[in-house]
Amino acid sequence: MSAPTTTRVDPIAFAQSLIRCPSVTPEDGGTLDLLQQTLEGLGFRCTRLPFSQPGTPDVDNLYARYGAASPHFCFAGHSDVVPVGDARAWKVDPFAGEIRDGYLVGRGASDMKGAIAAFVTAVSRFLEERSDHFDGSISLLITGDEEGPAINGTRKMLKWLADHKETIDHCLIGEPTNPKFVGEMVKIGRRGSLNGVLTIEGVQGHVAYPHLADNPVPKLLTILMNFLNKKLDSGNAQFQPSNLEVTSIDTGNSATNVIPARASARFNIRYNNEHSAMMLETWLRKECDAVMSDEAERYTLDLESSGAAFVTEPGPFTELISQAVQKKTGRAPELSTSGGTSDARFIKDVCPVAEFGLLSGTMHKVEEQVPVQAIEDLADIYFNILESYYGS
Repeated sequence: MSAPTTTRVDPIAFAQSLIRCPSVTPEDGGTLDLLQQTLEGLGFRCTRLPFSQPGTPDVDNLYARYGAASPHFCFAGHSDVVPVGDARAWKVDPFAGEIRDGYLVGRGASDMKGAIAAFVTAVSRFLEERSDHFDGSISLLITGDEEGPAINGTRKMLKWLADHKETIDHCLIGEPTNPKFVGEMVKIGRRGSLNGVLTIEGVQGHVAYPHLADNPVPKLLTILMNFLNKKLDSGNAQFQPSNLEVTSIDTGNSATNVIPARASARFNIRYNNEHSAMMLETWLRKECDAVMSDEAERYTLDLESSGAAFVTEPGPFTELISQAVQKKTGRAPELSTSGGTSDARFIKDVCPVAEFGLLSGTMHKVEEQVPVQAIEDLADIYFNILESYYGS
């Protein structure tokens, strides 16, 4: 493998350049072109992986690899960002990449263009120092579909890798994992997520003549309360307790004197590794059947799993990350499974995976921002990880 042809990447300047590419899902905004140009300058082989599927937006993705030998360390992340929201509420242009009072402000600063810039910086430094005696592979798996449906992104990229005999040994995702300061938390797993829609059919009628109607609302509420009153578990050493949250109840009825024809509710279950989607479905249907015992045909329960619970067991890989963090910050990070879902739910089927990135406090918010120093610290930590992974 030839030595890099560019100088070391500056993490702040590169993060600014990435933010200036308005890559709101599913648009790329030039982000992947910038990444590809930079990585090819460092000696990476880059492959663009555009995917499409009827009913979903077309998405472009990037796989870049340096080296061909093992061990193969992969950095995964996403170049797409959420919309800016109320643009008038921003004090600066959300895509200008401005630095204000020591903070880099802009959409994607935290989630997660700052982390991508930090990793590219770490790689440029590592290859500058080690390219002539480096035995292994480093890759970046960057999707443009993490903030969207997550259909034409990481899942299909991983299939492409498998079809082309590309084997990853370990993966680090640059999601913003730290609540308040860099080095606070490493994510080693995530709870599963199960979405549900429960619909009860009734008979519409006048509220003054309830005997001529069949109100579906009481039955719906009874089932929902049975859901909510069930203690799913108490959590365990690696996971917080599972929880079910009702997110909407609707009858489509705007009149005050009409019993509705149907009532529906949406809910979500975030569950730990004491459950599976199939186990939860069995329980949910049992609760519905108990209330609708004589009217099973009058209800529907539609369920969709967006990811199963998983954990990367603490061991050499997680210890390596923790030591790299502690070397820079002097703090041992918490190994956590908190938070929502991420693309780790797909990567965990391929190799051990952990997540470590910037600060999560302003992600997806107006005035998303991250301290400049945090990006520089993260680049140093990523460099420490590479040094330890390949042996200093």
